This record gives sequence, C-alpha cells and structure tokens, in this order.
Amino acid sequence: MHFVVKFFPEITIKSNPVRKRMSNQLKDNLQRLLKSLDERIQVRKDWEKIDVIVPDELAHLSGRIEETLAHTPGIANFSRVQQFPLGTLQDIYEKTMSVWGDKLAGKTFCVRVKRTGDHDFKSLDVEQYVGGGLNQNTDAAGVKLKNPDITVKLEIRHDKLNVVEEQTPGLGGFPLGTQDPVLSLVSGGFDSTVASYLTMKRGIRTHFLFFNLGGRQHELGVKEVAFYLWNKYGASHRVRFITVPFDEVVAEILENVDDSYMGVILKRMMLRAGSAIAKELEVDALVTGEAIAQVSSQTLKNLSVIDSVTDTMVLRPLITSDKTDIIKLSREIGTEDFAANMPEYCGVISVKPTTRAKIEKVQKEEDRFDFSVLERAISSRVMQNIDEVMEDVRGEIPAVEIVSEPHGQVVIDIRHPDEEELDPLELPGTDVETIPFYRLSNAFKKLDKNRDYLLYCKRGVMSKLHASHLLDEGYRNVGVFRPEKPDTDQ
Repeated sequence: MHFVVKFFPEITIKSNPVRKRMSNQLKDNLQRLLKSLDERIQVRKDWEKIDVIVPDELAHLSGRIEETLAHTPGIANFSRVQQFPLGTLQDIYEKTMSVWGDKLAGKTFCVRVKRTGDHDFKSLDVEQYVGGGLNQNTDAAGVKLKNPDITVKLEIRHDKLNVVEEQTPGLGGFPLGTQDPVLSLVSGGFDSTVASYLTMKRGIRTHFLFFNLGGRQHELGVKEVAFYLWNKYGASHRVRFITVPFDEVVAEILENVDDSYMGVILKRMMLRAGSAIAKELEVDALVTGEAIAQVSSQTLKNLSVIDSVTDTMVLRPLITSDKTDIIKLSREIGTEDFAANMPEYCGVISVKPTTRAKIEKVQKEEDRFDFSVLERAISSRVMQNIDEVMEDVRGEIPAVEIVSEPHGQVVIDIRHPDEEELDPLELPGTDVETIPFYRLSNAFKKLDKNRDYLLYCKRGVMSKLHASHLLDEGYRNVGVFRPEKPDTDQ
C-alpha cells in the first residue's frame, strides 16, 4: 500500500530554504505519528511530495493511516496509489485497466495525467491511449472530458507509474512546529476550541490555558476537549495544559468591582495571568476566541481597554467570524458535541455591562482589587503535559478498578463517535454498549443498577477520568476496561 502526500500550496511557493525546512518538518511529523501505528511504515520525502509506504501485512491499518494524513497540518491532499515500474503506453494502459476496469461500468470518465521527467511521449498521448483503451474494453458509459462521473488520475514520475485509486483532501495550513508557539485561553466552548484549532492548523504549537472559575466539571470538560484537539490535530508535538484556579479572583471582582465593569476587568485579570505564564513558557503570544460584538465585552472599545493591560501580543483568529460559521467549523473538526455539552460556570455576569469601557474608570475599579489574590492564583497554577491531563484530578476521587478481561460486566465504549466508527470495539461473549463520553453522565443513571459496567477508550485515560467521576457521584458499579496490550492511538 502506498500513499502520495502533496504539500499545501503555500509551502511550495516559499523560498527554497523555507520550503525545505517546512517539508522536512512535515516529514518528521508524519514519521512521529505513523511510527505510533507501526514502526514498519516508511516515510520518504523528495522535492515535490512525501511517499508513505506501507507493507502489505499492514493493510488493516489503512483507515488509521488515512485518518492521520487527513488531520495533519501542512497537507494539501493525499492519494492512495498503486505504483508500478514505468513501461510502454500499452503497459500503462494494462496497469490502469487492472485498477479501474471494473469501476467504470455505467460511468462516464476521463483520464488525466501528470508527468515529471523526460519521456518519449507527452501527457496527452497517455491520456488518449489509456482513455481509448478503457472506453473500448470496459462497460463504461463513454469518455466525457467535462464533468465526468469518474476522473482516472495517473502520475508519471521519471521511471515510476502511480495509478491513483482515491484522492482525499488534506487539512491545509503549515506543518506543526514551523511557527513560534502560542498560549491559547480555552474555556471549552465553541469559540476557544475553534480558535485553538486554527492556530494548530497554521503550524503553531498551541499550549492550552484554562482559568478555573470554580466549576470542577468544567475543568474536566475542558481537559477532554483540549486533549481531543491535540490528539487529533497536533499529536506530533507535546504541549502543556495549564490550569489556574480563578475562583478567588472572581470572588474579589464580585465583591469590589462595579457591576458594569466586571466582565472587562475579569478579562484583564486573565490577560495579566496569561502573560505571566506565557513569559514562563517563553511564548510570545496569547490566543483567544473573541469575535467583534459577539458579547458586550467584545466591542472594539472594550477589547482595546482589555489589551492595554499587557504588552504580550493577543491573537484573535475569529475576530470577524459569525457565530454560525464558528459552530459549523466546530462541527467539522469534531468539537461541537464537546462545546454543546460543556458544563458551564457563569460566575461573572453583569446586569448592565458596559460596551464602551473607559480606561480611567477601569483603573479606578482595579484600585479596589487585592492583587495578591491574582498573584496567589498564578503561583497556584498547575502545569501538565497534554497527554497527562486526563489523569485523576489531584487524588480527590476514589480509586478506579482497572480490568483487563471482562467477566460478566457490560463494557461501555465512551470514545468520540468518529473514533468508534473507525475502529469498532468487538468483544465476543461480552455485552458492549456505545455511549459517547459527553452523554455518559446523564445516560449512566438510567442503566440497570444491578449490573456492573466497565468504561473503555483507547488509552484508558478518558475512561478512568469518567469512572472516577461516577465513583465520586456515589456509583460503585463502574470500573475501566483496559486490555493487556492497549492500542496506543488514543
């Protein structure tokens, strides 16, 4: 099995040194990601493309390989191809016939050829020869050069022939790690998750910063969506997840700040804390999910006052986006269900929020704020590697029983539906139910209380967190199913 990966066009128009650096980074990223599937997968790069070569015995991994390629920044598209030594025009036709002959029945088609190298024929010669042969010797409905049902794509590169079986769009953007890192302020809602995705897609290593305003379930939910984003779109690079306890800051604002200025001042406190943590991480920019006029604190006037509190650059990828477009993109990238089911903590909601904050008034309100509370929150921040965030929250939850082999328990697959569909869990002799993690809390209370349940996810991280949460709520009939040789692909 062979995949041909094409670079995102913005990479190909860069200067030669930049193009070389970006393409090398993409190759390294793919090697790192595909190695986790199987070390025998080879990744080879030349000036125009990257080849992913998969031994025949790993054909069962094709779905996961395609999933990885589809979600790796820097790829314009990738094709699954059958590769042959280049022969005569008749040989090219025969090889194409072996791949496409049975698929053309009843369909109109055309042949398109891309050719690199010196040959004694032109691309048009191949298109006409192969197209004529397929038209005469298959049950195709005929050749149609404009808008055919099927386009048969061939790539001739020097002494190799690639017959393209299927071409899939890539994510676009730049390879992760080619740009300087940022620190994204995430709340788990639609906006901050989409903003984080956009920076990752642009090749920016994106760390996550969460301000815990007092809701424990909110913290767990944000960790889940941050882990999901990283695992799906940015797993080639390890990043940090930082939690800052902000409940005391909120209390201080509620007690000492004028109602209309609470939202603006809360954002200023977050930027102060974010800037301090960014400096510690040697990061030069913060990212937020704010968009013009989406809420009262996001008018241009208010954003200007908020930004004036810090010298750190603040990036807002969604600044001119419509909410409907943001939700649509969240659906496409798989974070809609996270956001829609995110536990919320709304501790600072002004009755009559200002839309035109004045810096003099803000400073006067902040004079009544005890900044030792903010300093204490920053110093109490918890910094974790992103692949560790789903572990039990600081030992506050009862121990979870981990079972490697079910004995009468019902196994509940809590993975995201996309992951479950790609690799269904099959356990002969064991009852298996599928309940996505974001529905588990409500669904579990409706299950048979006389039966025992084991939660399952790829790494056992998310399942352990949710089992811990259910134990914490008083359930004692839940544990975790973790096979002795777990698949490490999340």
